[in-house]
Amino acid sequence: MQGSGAAGLWGRRVVAGLVGAGASGVAAVVVARMPVDTTDDEAVGLVVWLLTGALLLLSRERRPRRRARLVWRARVAGLHGVEPGLVGRRSVAGWAEVAREMLLPILLALMLVAWLPGQEWSGWARIVVAVGVGVLVGRMAYDVARFTGAVALTASGIRQGRRQVAWVTVDQTLLRRSHGHVDGVYLRTVSGRRVPRSHTVGGRTVAVPDERLRAAIDHYRGRPEMLAVGLPVEAPEPAAQPPG
Repeated sequence: MQGSGAAGLWGRRVVAGLVGAGASGVAAVVVARMPVDTTDDEAVGLVVWLLTGALLLLSRERRPRRRARLVWRARVAGLHGVEPGLVGRRSVAGWAEVAREMLLPILLALMLVAWLPGQEWSGWARIVVAVGVGVLVGRMAYDVARFTGAVALTASGIRQGRRQVAWVTVDQTLLRRSHGHVDGVYLRTVSGRRVPRSHTVGGRTVAVPDERLRAAIDHYRGRPEMLAVGLPVEAPEPAAQPPG
């Protein structure tokens, strides 16, 4: 079973590689076509200001209503293979964060190239910067396409992005609150210490409400093998809160 899951991952890696290569090429070309020593050029300044405005807009903290459900998928691409499980999609805020993280290095690279002096070595420096930004953006795009969903619950563990927590280490779940809002699910380990903050799952970048995600984690925490049977399973709904 494990071997077939690992073998099934190659197709996903190929697709993610193509997506990453495309994003890398676009970013590199955009930076490589930026003329050097053009800080006083009005057209260049306009492009930089437009990109800066887009970046500021994407950086605004959005808290859209999250009403999505965890959906069962027969093939969930994870860290080491493909297996069945429950998947939560990325929210609007999550996609805005992805766009912001890709746009930021491009904007910084354009500003750097524009500041380069009009000398012969500046052309080579521009190529180096363009290649570096292309690799960075390409890797980001690869990671987005590489994994199924923003968060996934499989028999292997609880995964969000490249971070995965094994079921056996989770002893308790807690809702994380930030500025008066629920923003993620903390996972407490068996030893009584919280898993490092980077392993908090859910949050505003996931379209599934954290209460619903927590209920599913608690439900399958003691029986994760139920997610590996290959038959559709449903995520439980959180318990109704008492009035008042």
